[in-house]
Amino acid sequence: MRFGIIGAGPIALSISKKLVNNNHDVKIADARDIERLKGKPINATPVKVEDVISNIDVLIISIPLHALPNIRSVIEKAADEVIVVDTSNYYPQMGVKIDEIEHGMVESVWVTKQLGRSIIKAFNNLLAYTLEHEGTPEGSNRRIAAAIAGDDLQQKQTIMSLVSELGFDTVDSGNLDDSWRQQPGTPAYCTELTKEELTEALQKANKVQAPFLRDKVMEQLITASGGYSHKEIVNLNREVYNS
Repeated sequence: MRFGIIGAGPIALSISKKLVNNNHDVKIADARDIERLKGKPINATPVKVEDVISNIDVLIISIPLHALPNIRSVIEKAADEVIVVDTSNYYPQMGVKIDEIEHGMVESVWVTKQLGRSIIKAFNNLLAYTLEHEGTPEGSNRRIAAAIAGDDLQQKQTIMSLVSELGFDTVDSGNLDDSWRQQPGTPAYCTELTKEELTEALQKANKVQAPFLRDKVMEQLITASGGYSHKEIVNLNREVYNS
């Protein structure tokens, strides 16, 4: 398949590396300037952001959620058949509060309004370390699962197959209105669960409670003097998000 990726953070770079290793055609762009890609461990073809949407099957966007409105003019030029995947999560601690989300709008619904088209929500409930290091072949014992949400069933099935190819089981978490169940603060968010466990976690999610639990974890991570290991972050998420 042919992929375009906007973003060059840990999630984007890990996805890019895995796609190239699986013999897909991949080009990658920084949303601001191609020069920002210099010095980064990129094995995809670096391009300008306006060129990333041409001649592709799937566009993966992996930039901070609050920056998504800045690329609408690029997204509008993508062909209608291109599947648009968003990996972002809302963290007001990053310095930008979004009133609609603060008042209960589902993150993915807000994203579709900013981009002017529907998306598939994927890769957002896996930590960057998990995505890079903990993928396993299909059928492996205790294979970690990812939640995939979207309004187009065919597009969603395509991305579910892709995520499985990259090393993770998948759970169809419903349409975009339901995707709050995999947002930060829920039991399904970055807790490294199996398919069966993730299915149960999605059902346990509490929409009202989730933002408070998200902020509780972020406060602990920000104020920790010695930092947290990857496994400690997973355990912290499990403890707090299931409280």
